[in-house]
Amino acid sequence: MNAETPPAILFLHALPLDGTMWLGQLDLFPTTCYAPTLYRHGNSIENWATAALKEVHEEKIIVIGCSIGGSCALEIAKLAPHRVRAIVLAGTKAHKNPNPVFLEQAVNLIRTRGPNAAWNAFWKPLFSVSSNDDVVRAAKESFDKRSARELVDGTVAFHMRPSRLDLLESFPHRTVFISGSHDIAPGPELTFKQAQTARDGSCHVIPNCGHYAPLEATSAFNAILRQELLVHFPAECGS
Repeated sequence: MNAETPPAILFLHALPLDGTMWLGQLDLFPTTCYAPTLYRHGNSIENWATAALKEVHEEKIIVIGCSIGGSCALEIAKLAPHRVRAIVLAGTKAHKNPNPVFLEQAVNLIRTRGPNAAWNAFWKPLFSVSSNDDVVRAAKESFDKRSARELVDGTVAFHMRPSRLDLLESFPHRTVFISGSHDIAPGPELTFKQAQTARDGSCHVIPNCGHYAPLEATSAFNAILRQELLVHFPAECGS
Protein backbone atom coordinates (compact mmCIF):
# COMPACT_ATOMS: atom_id res chain seq x y z
CA MET A 1 0.00 0.00 0.00
CA ASN A 2 2.69 2.50 1.00
CA ALA A 3 5.74 0.79 -0.49
CA GLU A 4 6.37 3.43 -3.18
CA THR A 5 6.41 6.37 -0.80
CA PRO A 6 7.02 5.09 2.72
CA PRO A 7 6.13 7.46 5.53
CA ALA A 8 8.81 9.25 7.49
CA ILE A 9 9.23 8.24 11.11
CA LEU A 10 9.14 10.84 13.86
CA PHE A 11 10.62 9.65 17.17
CA LEU A 12 9.65 11.64 20.27
CA HIS A 13 11.74 11.35 23.42
CA ALA A 14 10.80 10.66 27.01
CA LEU A 15 11.28 12.99 29.94
CA PRO A 16 14.02 13.63 31.09
CA LEU A 17 15.97 12.30 28.08
CA ASP A 18 16.49 13.67 24.56
CA GLY A 19 16.42 12.63 20.92
CA THR A 20 19.54 10.51 21.28
CA MET A 21 17.50 7.88 23.14
CA TRP A 22 16.38 6.63 19.71
CA LEU A 23 19.82 5.77 18.34
CA GLY A 24 18.93 2.09 18.53
CA GLN A 25 15.91 2.59 16.26
CA LEU A 26 16.99 5.11 13.63
CA ASP A 27 18.26 2.50 11.15
CA LEU A 28 15.37 0.05 11.38
CA PHE A 29 13.50 1.12 8.25
CA PRO A 30 14.41 2.51 4.81
CA THR A 31 12.92 5.93 5.31
CA THR A 32 13.74 9.36 6.68
CA CYS A 33 13.78 9.49 10.48
CA TYR A 34 13.57 12.47 12.79
CA ALA A 35 14.40 12.50 16.51
CA PRO A 36 14.24 16.10 17.74
CA THR A 37 14.94 17.29 21.27
CA LEU A 38 11.97 19.38 22.31
CA TYR A 39 12.75 21.23 25.54
CA ARG A 40 13.54 24.49 23.79
CA HIS A 41 9.89 24.76 22.80
CA GLY A 42 8.79 25.60 26.32
CA ASN A 43 6.32 24.09 28.76
CA SER A 44 3.36 23.27 26.50
CA ILE A 45 2.83 19.86 24.92
CA GLU A 46 0.88 21.58 22.16
CA ASN A 47 3.95 23.70 21.33
CA TRP A 48 6.16 20.63 21.39
CA ALA A 49 3.85 18.86 18.94
CA THR A 50 3.63 21.85 16.61
CA ALA A 51 7.42 22.25 16.55
CA ALA A 52 8.08 18.54 15.99
CA LEU A 53 5.57 18.41 13.16
CA LYS A 54 7.28 21.32 11.41
CA GLU A 55 10.55 19.39 11.31
CA VAL A 56 9.09 16.65 9.13
CA HIS A 57 9.10 17.49 5.42
CA GLU A 58 7.34 14.36 4.22
CA GLU A 59 3.54 14.31 3.99
CA LYS A 60 3.02 10.90 5.60
CA ILE A 61 4.34 10.18 9.09
CA ILE A 62 4.54 7.37 11.60
CA VAL A 63 4.92 8.84 15.08
CA ILE A 64 6.69 6.84 17.80
CA GLY A 65 6.84 8.26 21.32
CA CYS A 66 7.93 7.18 24.77
CA SER A 67 6.36 8.63 27.91
CA ILE A 68 5.82 12.37 27.30
CA GLY A 69 6.90 11.64 23.73
CA GLY A 70 3.80 9.47 23.42
CA SER A 71 1.67 12.33 24.72
CA CYS A 72 3.28 14.53 22.08
CA ALA A 73 2.53 11.89 19.45
CA LEU A 74 -1.15 12.03 20.35
CA GLU A 75 -1.08 15.82 20.00
CA ILE A 76 0.45 15.47 16.55
CA ALA A 77 -2.29 13.06 15.53
CA LYS A 78 -4.78 15.65 16.77
CA LEU A 79 -3.08 18.46 14.85
CA ALA A 80 -2.54 16.59 11.58
CA PRO A 81 -4.71 13.46 11.39
CA HIS A 82 -4.43 13.45 7.59
CA ARG A 83 -0.66 12.98 7.82
CA VAL A 84 -0.29 10.36 10.55
CA ARG A 85 -0.44 6.75 9.34
CA ALA A 86 0.31 4.99 12.64
CA ILE A 87 1.15 5.79 16.25
CA VAL A 88 3.39 3.81 18.59
CA LEU A 89 3.06 4.68 22.27
CA ALA A 90 5.52 3.31 24.83
CA GLY A 91 4.88 3.98 28.51
CA THR A 92 2.15 6.46 27.62
CA LYS A 93 -1.12 7.36 29.32
CA ALA A 94 -3.64 9.11 27.09
CA HIS A 95 -5.84 10.15 29.99
CA LYS A 96 -4.63 12.76 32.45
CA ASN A 97 -5.63 13.06 36.09
CA PRO A 98 -4.67 16.60 37.16
CA ASN A 99 -2.47 16.71 40.25
CA PRO A 100 -1.46 20.33 40.84
CA VAL A 101 -0.03 19.59 44.29
CA PHE A 102 2.39 16.98 42.93
CA LEU A 103 3.33 19.26 40.03
CA GLU A 104 4.17 22.09 42.43
CA GLN A 105 6.23 19.74 44.59
CA ALA A 106 8.12 18.37 41.59
CA VAL A 107 8.94 21.82 40.24
CA ASN A 108 10.05 23.01 43.68
CA LEU A 109 12.31 19.98 44.07
CA ILE A 110 14.03 20.66 40.77
CA ARG A 111 14.50 24.33 41.56
CA THR A 112 15.59 24.03 45.18
CA ARG A 113 17.48 20.73 45.36
CA GLY A 114 18.60 20.45 41.75
CA PRO A 115 18.31 18.01 38.84
CA ASN A 116 20.09 15.10 40.54
CA ALA A 117 17.59 15.05 43.37
CA ALA A 118 14.79 14.96 40.80
CA TRP A 119 16.50 12.12 38.91
CA ASN A 120 16.66 10.01 42.05
CA ALA A 121 13.10 10.86 43.10
CA PHE A 122 11.20 10.69 39.81
CA TRP A 123 13.05 9.10 36.91
CA LYS A 124 15.61 6.56 38.08
CA PRO A 125 12.86 4.51 39.81
CA LEU A 126 11.12 4.11 36.44
CA PHE A 127 13.86 1.77 35.23
CA SER A 128 13.34 -1.90 35.97
CA VAL A 129 15.58 -3.43 38.62
CA SER A 130 16.47 -5.87 35.82
CA SER A 131 17.80 -3.12 33.57
CA ASN A 132 21.42 -3.27 32.51
CA ASP A 133 23.56 -0.89 34.56
CA ASP A 134 25.16 0.48 31.39
CA VAL A 135 21.74 1.43 30.04
CA VAL A 136 20.84 3.34 33.19
CA ARG A 137 24.27 4.97 33.24
CA ALA A 138 23.92 6.13 29.61
CA ALA A 139 20.47 7.54 30.37
CA LYS A 140 21.89 9.44 33.32
CA GLU A 141 24.61 10.89 31.08
CA SER A 142 21.90 12.12 28.72
CA PHE A 143 19.93 13.51 31.65
CA ASP A 144 22.99 15.40 32.91
CA LYS A 145 22.86 17.56 29.77
CA ARG A 146 19.49 18.94 30.79
CA SER A 147 19.24 22.24 32.62
CA ALA A 148 16.92 22.79 35.55
CA ARG A 149 14.85 25.07 33.33
CA GLU A 150 14.42 22.34 30.71
CA LEU A 151 13.38 19.83 33.34
CA VAL A 152 10.86 22.24 34.81
CA ASP A 153 9.42 22.99 31.37
CA GLY A 154 9.20 19.30 30.54
CA THR A 155 7.55 18.49 33.85
CA VAL A 156 4.98 21.25 33.39
CA ALA A 157 4.31 20.18 29.80
CA PHE A 158 3.69 16.63 30.96
CA HIS A 159 1.40 17.48 33.85
CA MET A 160 -0.55 20.15 31.96
CA ARG A 161 -1.13 18.07 28.83
CA PRO A 162 -4.74 17.53 27.74
CA SER A 163 -6.42 14.15 27.94
CA ARG A 164 -6.61 12.40 24.57
CA LEU A 165 -8.80 9.35 25.16
CA ASP A 166 -11.14 10.80 22.55
CA LEU A 167 -8.37 10.57 19.99
CA LEU A 168 -7.73 6.90 20.74
CA GLU A 169 -11.37 6.21 20.00
CA SER A 170 -11.42 8.15 16.74
CA PHE A 171 -7.96 7.69 15.20
CA PRO A 172 -8.56 5.51 12.11
CA HIS A 173 -5.12 3.89 11.80
CA ARG A 174 -3.01 1.51 13.85
CA THR A 175 -2.23 2.53 17.43
CA VAL A 176 0.43 0.34 19.01
CA PHE A 177 0.86 0.29 22.78
CA ILE A 178 4.05 -1.01 24.40
CA SER A 179 4.68 -1.44 28.12
CA GLY A 180 7.45 -2.94 30.15
CA SER A 181 6.20 -5.60 32.55
CA HIS A 182 7.83 -3.65 35.40
CA ASP A 183 6.58 -0.25 34.28
CA ILE A 184 4.70 1.67 36.95
CA ALA A 185 3.68 4.66 34.81
CA PRO A 186 1.20 3.73 33.44
CA GLY A 187 1.94 0.00 33.57
CA PRO A 188 0.74 -3.06 31.62
CA GLU A 189 -2.84 -3.19 32.94
CA LEU A 190 -3.73 0.37 31.98
CA THR A 191 -1.80 0.04 28.73
CA PHE A 192 -3.93 -2.97 27.78
CA LYS A 193 -7.14 -1.07 28.60
CA GLN A 194 -6.04 1.80 26.37
CA ALA A 195 -5.38 -0.59 23.51
CA GLN A 196 -8.92 -1.89 23.88
CA THR A 197 -10.22 1.68 23.70
CA ALA A 198 -8.43 2.43 20.43
CA ARG A 199 -10.26 1.82 17.17
CA ASP A 200 -7.36 -0.25 15.81
CA GLY A 201 -5.18 -0.91 18.83
CA SER A 202 -2.66 -3.55 19.80
CA CYS A 203 -0.77 -4.10 23.05
CA HIS A 204 2.67 -5.58 23.70
CA VAL A 205 4.24 -6.18 27.12
CA ILE A 206 8.01 -6.65 27.26
CA PRO A 207 9.18 -8.85 30.16
CA ASN A 208 11.65 -7.56 32.75
CA CYS A 209 11.45 -4.04 31.37
CA GLY A 210 10.56 -0.72 32.95
CA HIS A 211 9.31 2.58 31.59
CA TYR A 212 11.99 3.24 28.98
CA ALA A 213 11.48 0.24 26.69
CA PRO A 214 13.45 1.58 23.69
CA LEU A 215 16.53 1.73 25.93
CA GLU A 216 15.96 -1.10 28.37
CA ALA A 217 14.84 -3.73 25.85
CA THR A 218 16.03 -2.45 22.49
CA SER A 219 15.91 -5.77 20.62
CA ALA A 220 12.41 -6.65 21.84
CA PHE A 221 11.17 -3.13 21.19
CA ASN A 222 12.60 -3.13 17.67
CA ALA A 223 11.04 -6.51 16.92
CA ILE A 224 7.63 -5.09 17.83
CA LEU A 225 8.19 -2.12 15.55
CA ARG A 226 9.11 -4.39 12.64
CA GLN A 227 6.09 -6.59 13.25
CA GLU A 228 3.61 -3.75 13.60
CA LEU A 229 4.92 -1.50 10.82
CA LEU A 230 5.46 -4.27 8.27
CA VAL A 231 2.70 -2.99 6.01
CA HIS A 232 4.47 0.35 5.55
CA PHE A 233 7.89 -1.12 4.73
CA PRO A 234 7.32 -4.46 2.97
CA ALA A 235 10.62 -4.48 1.08
CA GLU A 236 12.69 -3.94 4.26
CA CYS A 237 10.78 -6.58 6.20
CA GLY A 238 10.91 -9.25 3.53
CA SER A 239 7.29 -9.08 2.48
